[in-house]
Parts: sequence; structure tokens; C-alpha cells
Amino acid sequence: MRAVLIAALLAASPATATPAADFKALLADHWRWWLAENPTSATIIGERAHDSQLEDLSIAAMDRSAAEAARLQKRLAAIPKSGLSAEDAVSADILDRLLARQIEANGYPARTMLFTNREGFHTGFGSLPRQLPFFTRADYDSYLTRLDAFPIQMDQAIATTRVTIADGYVLPCVVLDGFEAGIRQIVEPADQSRFYAPFKTRPATITEADWVPLQARAKAAIEGRVNPAYTRFADFIAKDYVPACSKTVGISDRKRGQDYYALRARTETTTNLTPDQIHTIGLSEVARIRAEMETVAKAAGFPSREAYIAHLRTDPKYYATTPEALMEAASRQAKIADGWMPRLFGKLPRLPYGLREIPADIAPGTTTAFYQPGSASAGAAGTYYVNTSKLNERPLFELPALTIHEAVPGHHHQIALAQELDIPDFRRHAAFFTAFVEGWGLYSERLGIEMGMYDTPARDMGRLSYEMWRATRLVVDTGMHSKGWSRDRAIAFMLDNTALSKANIEAEINRYISWPGQALAYKIGELKIRELRQEAEKTLGTRFDIRAFHDMVLESGAIPLDVLETKAKAWMAARK
Repeated sequence: MRAVLIAALLAASPATATPAADFKALLADHWRWWLAENPTSATIIGERAHDSQLEDLSIAAMDRSAAEAARLQKRLAAIPKSGLSAEDAVSADILDRLLARQIEANGYPARTMLFTNREGFHTGFGSLPRQLPFFTRADYDSYLTRLDAFPIQMDQAIATTRVTIADGYVLPCVVLDGFEAGIRQIVEPADQSRFYAPFKTRPATITEADWVPLQARAKAAIEGRVNPAYTRFADFIAKDYVPACSKTVGISDRKRGQDYYALRARTETTTNLTPDQIHTIGLSEVARIRAEMETVAKAAGFPSREAYIAHLRTDPKYYATTPEALMEAASRQAKIADGWMPRLFGKLPRLPYGLREIPADIAPGTTTAFYQPGSASAGAAGTYYVNTSKLNERPLFELPALTIHEAVPGHHHQIALAQELDIPDFRRHAAFFTAFVEGWGLYSERLGIEMGMYDTPARDMGRLSYEMWRATRLVVDTGMHSKGWSRDRAIAFMLDNTALSKANIEAEINRYISWPGQALAYKIGELKIRELRQEAEKTLGTRFDIRAFHDMVLESGAIPLDVLETKAKAWMAARK
């Protein structure tokens, strides 16, 4: 039914007289299509037309979506760029890239991979109680409809994953430890389930007489539909998926794997860099950062980088002993960073952010922290999530860099600001260019130097270790997926060059194995932003304004790196 609706919407687009009007109509059609294709994301950002629906995870839906993308791209190609404003021309270029990326990726067997070793459709559904709006009776009704529909989505996911198994695109065996158990942890008694959380406090907009039946519907849906679906998925993983797991770690070992990895490298970095070129850049950055680490170690009174890292890894004073202590330390770093924001930016977002612990069911196998965007229209703040499991592996000296990256001036500032921009909806909500977003996060870590956040050798080594972490990614990701490196070799390389604990490194390596190419974006993006800042400082001299430069970088939302470079050079020329 949804496919028929989308086709009708696209076919009904009226003929228009100018390129600008044609493009405006295309944007409207594209946005309606995107919202229909991504109904839960639509609700989260405040678009409510598809509130009761879930994404279709079938292969047939993937093909229909790629076909619609091709039709939209054809319409876009027919619009003369010369007839568009400069900003519309940028939007047209970005839209064309997004459509082309979807079409090309749909041609590879890897399209059927619906999850990594730590997240996927099942964890996304599990996060809905924290992300969806719950203000009115309609909000609760649509949520319950989604709970009832989850078994259908699960059937689609399992059917699609069976094709993945047949094509040999199963995750490697070495990254699947604990995966099945993580799914089973989601299955809890209804009144203790995360899915029941919205029903624990009655909103004033719903009467007691209506509230009790809603609670009963929720318990019935959780016990009768949601929990059995997750159990069925866990059983499928144990009986069908794990026995077929890959014995090698590189995606290049799969059918058309080398070409697919090259596509992933181009997609994630928004460049034409090859895996070999990225590998070389990584080795160069590792050598540079290693030399800086040696300098910090000697300033701290240690004979070598290795000796200082060993000290940092083992001295108990660098580690919190309770989750509360770790969260308090993270909160303090966040408030220090907040105080610097007006000195670094001319424009600040209105949406605030909060701090939460990563849920216990996913914490052991996930990263040290992450950011979850909020939405003013959905009544949700941005959230900086901190991992409080395995406290002996979460050093306090890493918190300044970690907090800057995930909260401000990193992800929260950039993403919340983008949500307020006067740009097409697809650019505010659907154009996620990892090289820009994560590149900005890593660039922000370096701003901590100017903010005085690395005021001890340990914190400075924590910063360098985080930068080294992203530099080594370029080496180990390309090493495993393009050059035949083993998992053990990748772990050894990161152990030798970063101050991260072995457990953190192993978790990170598992992430790179199961999500090829994504980790390449961080360092490549950061290097481009740093390069543009250095060029601006040299070109403008005393006219360089750090606040204006940062506002310029962020004022168009997430964009490809070459678009950012063109924009920055025009900005320099205008100010000069």
C-alpha cells in the first residue's frame, strides 16, 4: 500500500515553469517519500503522518526504494543547475549524491546486512520508548500499534537475513560473542520491560479511565508479540546465523567484497580516496601522533611513551570506582565545556542536552560513549550516553576529549544547530555525512587545547590517545578489509600505538570488522577541517575570526568534504 501511495505522490507532481519551481516540487516529493520510507525516524523528528508504521525490511522493499530513488534522480538530472540559486545548487548536488549512494549500495549483496555486532533494527526498535513523543492519547495508541506490528517486521528481518546467509555476508564468528545473549536480555516481564516504560507515569492529557486499558494493552503486546518476536530472533541467531558465521574478518573475502569496500570508503569519507591511500594517510598520522606522545610522557617524568601508558592503564587513581562517580566526572567536564561555547561560536542551538548511562543490556559490548540526537518538536533533548560498565576500563583522563566529542562543542552542538537551519528538510534530517559529523567531533576534541581542558599530562595523553585511536582506524580498517590483516594483527597495532585498554580495543576492532569503512570517516573529516582552518588563518591573518570560521563550517549542516572546501574558500575570499 505504501509503495502505491509513494508512486502516486511522485506521479502527481505538476509541471512547473522554472528550474527553481521544478526543484522545489522535487524536494517536496522526495521528502514525502523519505518520510514514508522511514516512519519511525519521521515521528522522532516531529513528522506525524506515519506514526503507527514501521520500516519495511524486506528485500522487495529495498528494490522498490532503489527504483524510486532512480526515478527521483532522473527528475533531478533534468533540472538545469544554471537556473538554481547557489544554495539550491548545493542542495541538488547533495541530494544527487544521497540518491546515487542508495542506488549503488543496493546493487551489492551486503545490502541485506541489517545489523552489526552491537546494533541494528532490533536495538533501534528497543530505543523507541526513549525517543518517541508521549504526550497525548494518540501518541500512546500509535506506539501500541507499532508494538503489535513488530512481529511482522521481525519476520521481514529474518527472511532478509536468510538471504544474507546464502550470499555469505554473515558477520565473522569472532565478533558474535554475546550477540545472542544481548537479544535475549531485551526479553523481560512486561511490567519490567523497557517497552512498558512510557506507561509507568500517566500524563495529564489522559484520564485514569483511559489509562488503565492502555496499560493492559501494553502488557499484552509486550508479552504476546514483542517478547516472542525477540525470542524468535535470538533462536534464529543461535540455530541458523552463528553456525554460518564467517571464519575470516575482511569484507573483501566476500563476493564482490573488494569493490564493495572501495564503495564504503568513498561513501564514508565523501572523497575519492582509495583504501591504499587511506592506509598511507593513517600510517603518517600514527607516526606524527606517536612523536607527540613521547614528548608528553617525558614531560610527565616517564622515560618513554610505553612506560607512561602502562602507568595510566594500571594506576587505580585514574579510574572511578562507582558508576555515579564516573557520571559526576563526566558532568563536570560537560559544564566546563558549556562555559566555553560563546567564546568559540557566534550562534548556539536552543536545544539542550542531557547525560545518561548507556543501558545495561548493551553497555558491555558497545563503545565508551555515544550521542543520541534530540528533537524540540518531539520534546526530547540531545543525550550524551556514557558507558558505566567495566569501570576499570573507563579512565577518567579520557573524559575531557570524550565529552567534547559527544556533547559540546562536538556532536550535540553541530547536530542541534543543524536542526534549526533554514535548509531543506532532507538536509536537516536525512543527509548524514559521517566524514563531516564525525570529523567535526574529532576536530572539536582538538579545540579542547584552546579551552584548557587538557591541563594535566594524563589528560593530554588521553587526548592524544583518542586522536591516535582515530588515526589507527585508518590503518586497521583498511588493513583487515583490503589488505588481509587478521584481527590479532589489528589488535596488536592498536595496543602498540594507543593508550586504550585491551578490552576497549577488542570491542573497537569488532566494530570495525562488522561495520566496514565507517571508522575511516573520523580522521579524514578532521584533517580536512583542520586544513581549511590553517588555510584561513594564513590567508586572513589578523582578520581571522575563530567564531565566524566555526559558524561558517556549521551553517549548512552536514555536507560532503569537497562542498565544505568550496564553501570555505569562498568565505575566505569574501572576508579577504
